[in-house]
Formats: sequence, structure tokens, C-alpha cells
Amino acid sequence: MNEITGSAGGSMPEAGTMPEWEKRFRAPRVGLPEWAEDAPHHSLFVSNVTGTYELYAWDRTSGGRRQVTDRPNGTTEGALSRDGAWVWWFSDTDGDEFGVWMKQPFGGGEDIPAAPGLAASYPAGLALGVGGLAVIGRSTDDEGTSVHVVPADGAEPYEIYRHEESAGVGDLSEDGSLVVIEHTEHGDAMHSALRVVRVEDGSTVAELDDTAGGTRELGLDGLGFAPVPGDARLLVGHQRADRWLPMIWDTATGEETALTIDLPGDVHAEWYPDASALLVVHDFHARSQMFRYDLADGSLTELDTPAGSVSGATARPDGTVEFLWSSAEQPPAVRSTAGGIVLEAPGLRAPASQPVEDVWVEGPAGRIHALVQRPAGTGTPDGPAEPLPTVFEIHGGPTWHDSDAFAASPAAWLDHGFAVVRVNYRGSTGYGRAWTDALKHRVGLIELEDIAAVREWAVSSGLADPSRLVLTGGSWGGYLTLLGLGTQPEAWTVGIAAVPVADYATAYADEMEALKALDRTLFGGSPEEVPERYEASSPISYVEKVTAPVYISAGTNDPRCPIRQIDNYVERLRTLDKPHEVYRYDAGHGSLVVEERIKQVRLELAFALRHTGAAV
Repeated sequence: MNEITGSAGGSMPEAGTMPEWEKRFRAPRVGLPEWAEDAPHHSLFVSNVTGTYELYAWDRTSGGRRQVTDRPNGTTEGALSRDGAWVWWFSDTDGDEFGVWMKQPFGGGEDIPAAPGLAASYPAGLALGVGGLAVIGRSTDDEGTSVHVVPADGAEPYEIYRHEESAGVGDLSEDGSLVVIEHTEHGDAMHSALRVVRVEDGSTVAELDDTAGGTRELGLDGLGFAPVPGDARLLVGHQRADRWLPMIWDTATGEETALTIDLPGDVHAEWYPDASALLVVHDFHARSQMFRYDLADGSLTELDTPAGSVSGATARPDGTVEFLWSSAEQPPAVRSTAGGIVLEAPGLRAPASQPVEDVWVEGPAGRIHALVQRPAGTGTPDGPAEPLPTVFEIHGGPTWHDSDAFAASPAAWLDHGFAVVRVNYRGSTGYGRAWTDALKHRVGLIELEDIAAVREWAVSSGLADPSRLVLTGGSWGGYLTLLGLGTQPEAWTVGIAAVPVADYATAYADEMEALKALDRTLFGGSPEEVPERYEASSPISYVEKVTAPVYISAGTNDPRCPIRQIDNYVERLRTLDKPHEVYRYDAGHGSLVVEERIKQVRLELAFALRHTGAAV
């Protein structure tokens, strides 16, 4: 065993000597700017320009940009007040996600508590309204979820909602009189219901629940009130078809207006600022398109979007749309439908990577979509030849999906001669409601059946060398890695798991309450109620069968995949004399520090190269 602790250190190499894969991590990035509704020239964005992801204020009129937060482990959760005068940001401790909201003047100044009197908690949504009004969602392990109003006049916060099950604050109405709460009081943490309440006293105005008391698996998502004073219409995402679609719900009358949007994939939407139309983002087969949907005549007009993925989009008051775009080959950029790049950071530019190939494999429950990348020059006289050492990089979530989007980690594997395969297994989003909701009771084992089918294709097609297969992932992907090493020991040469679930029963005992609710939904109960399901799905149950060398990295302050359950798994590896390495670092569920992330990838690459014999 090799036990590694500490943090990334040393100076950054000169760009001329820096490997291409490191440049992709170090190249400064910017996120999609959020803008203040009543002061659209004031914007807030996230960037890693200093080497740590932090919040930045941007005055579009003067062009000035200013770093708002500066913390050792970074900051990414923030919001602008409606008038653009304040930046709200969430202050936790070393990535543990438990803390309080702070705020700072947009132009700079002292940080002050945004909601004096509210104790620390996990965040459960934030909505900022006119005149300084705020509605804050809080979650704690002992008290469940509560929602509190911070009055515009500076009076003491007061509570308008509380329940033991998970919930979250959605949007405020334009006049600040109503707020929508997404809740799971029915006990199904994967499918929310909506309740609109009065901000003044928490009294209920309207309810919308597609779960029928938990007997149906249909979810709702509050996408925002109409941006018109006195308008009680709420844009809602629903699953009444076999995918996500928007509709309009008049919370004053109860009327529901279906929208005719004939697109095959998941459809997400938000209001244009004048409420005349909707900005539609369509996700289908790992790629995105954007449209304008005019409410007057129901026309759908496609907006010019390059081939790839849109990870965020917003309609500006002038009718243009700003969006964060990338492809597997091309690095991300904040673009505008008016043309050109809206915002970029100075300095190093990320090198391009390799395009993805779509592969569809017949699996035990239907066709599985996988994204495949080959190292540059594969099949050429001077390039690598198939079969190739191959990395199966498994996405987290589990309700997420891999897409044709830029990612520095797969690109690093490609630069070192590995092919990369990413699998949108059952449980992934974007392939219909039934595909996502298939992940029940046989948790982990279902996903691994799909991964095994794609592995068989990769080997039989001649792409992958079966003696040099790496299974890796982070969070849920890390969990599937450890579970796969134990349940499919003959299939994998090396396993690399980042911030994983390793001992499920212990993870449940230590994790944040919202994730306990999700686990109860996935397994059909707690470890005390259905112990056999947790045992069947826990990597520690199969640790004796592991034959591949195992590498694990973990944040010591992680509230999602806590450190104690990882230590339990590592102790079993040690007792059984299984080859393994462990790296613990001082952060939460991953790191926002660029040098720390590079150190982790460097260790992962070295481990895989050493145990596969692969060479660049």
C-alpha cells in the first residue's frame, strides 16, 4: 500500500514545457455569466483564472471585472441581488457544503452575513426578490428542510415551511409575493412535487403533484414565474411524456397549458425577459440545440448552435441569447447568438482534443449509447494501433449523462495513448423517463450490466485490449468502479475511484440528509429496512474478490461520500493484502483548486500506466 496525503505544491511549469494535458486544466475558464434582472449590466460568473475557482463581478458598462471571493478551497455558489447591488455567496468550511450565506457589495467591500440569525446548514435553494427580499432553503441532518424569508426591510428572518423530507426553494414571483417550493413529502426523492406559497405567511396558494401520493414516478420542476408583475403563471418542467417537457401552470386559476414542442429529447426552457417567448434547450443523444418558442403562435425557431453541447443558456433583455458551449474536441466558450465570444479569461488557451464517435450497443434492457474517443493518429503509420489500452470513464450522478462536451480528464487519457469509452447506462438522463427510472433496488448492479455490454463490444470490435482495461470514475462513477472491481473481477485490469461510495451502509449513516432521502428512494428503504439490498449493492461486500490494483482518492471533508466509509473499505483491502494506493486531500466532494486537481490526475495516470504497461 502507498498512502499519500497533503496538498498540491510546487511552482507551475512554463507553458512551453507544460504537457498538453496539463494545459487543459490550467487554461483559465469562465462560466456562463448570471445577470441581475433589474440591472442587466451587472453580471456574476465563476472562473479559475487565479488557479482556484472563485466568483467574479463584471460591470458590462465599464468592462471592469473584480474577484469577489478568495478562499483556499474555492467558491462556486453565488447569486446577484435583483438590483445588482449585492453578490450573495455561500460560505462553507473546506468544501463540506455546510455553512451560511454571506453577501458583499457588487463594487467591493466587506463581507457581511446575508441572513443574520439563521444557523449554518446545507443549502436548499435561494431566491432573491425586489427590494432586497430573500427566500432561503436550509437542510440539516436533525431537522430536515426548512424555508425562511429574509424581509426586504431588514427584519428578522421567519420560517414559512418545514418538513423532514428533502425540499428546495424555487423561484419568486416577479412582485415577490409568491414562492414555489419543490418538495418530496410523498417520500420519492427522485420526483418532486410543487407547492406555491405566500411569502408573507407560508399559506398555500396552489399544489401540483404528479406522483399521485408516491404511486407514480413522475416528477415536476419549477422553471420560473413569468417575469411580469402580478403574473402568477409558472413555467413547469414535467414528465407526463417519456421525457422532460415544459408547460405553463397558472397558479392563480389552476389552468395548465401544454406546449406543442415536437422534439424527441429532453426539453428545458426559461422565459425571455419580456415573457413573450421561451428559450428552449433540447438535449438529445448527448448533444444540444437551442430554439425560441413564441407563445403567441406556438412557432419554434431554431437558434444557431454549433454541434456539441450547451451546458447553460440565458436570454438577455435585448433578445440575444448567451450560452456556454463546448464539444469533446473544442474547449468551452461563452458565446452569443449575436455572434462572437461574450466573455473569456486572459492567458493560456486550452489545446483541442479528439472528437467523439457514437456507438450503440444492445444491452439487457435496450440499446446503450456510448461515446468513444481514440488517441490522435490511431491507425496511421506513426500512430497507435488497435487494440488499445482503454479507459472506461464512468459518469457520476447517477441521474446525469456524458455528452459531446469538452472535459480535461478524458483528454489526458487520450494524450497518454488510451482510448476512452463513456457509457450512458440505465439511470442516465436524456434517454427517456423509463431509462432513468430503471435504477431501483438493484442499485449499481443494473448500471454495471450495461457497462459490461459495452465492454464486450469494445473488446470484440477490436478497439480495446482486454488485458489493459481501466475502470474509473468519480462520485457515483467511483462507486461503480469499486463495485465493478468486486462483481466483475475478471473484466478489469486497474480500478481508479475518486470520492466513491465504498461501504454503503456506513455512507448512509454519515452522508447529508438529502442524499439519505435519495438512497431510500433508490433502495426502497433505509439500511435497517432493506439490509439485503444495501449489502448486495455495496462494494465492501465484494472486496475479497477484487484482483485488480485499486487507486482511491477522497476528500476528508466530503459530506456526500464521507471519509469513514472509504477508510473501512481501505482497511479491508489492507487486511486482505490487496494492491492499492490511497490519496486523501483537504477538501470536500472534489477540489476547486487547479493544481490539486492536476496532482490527482498525475497520480491516476502514473498508477494506470504502471499497472497496464501502456506507453505514450
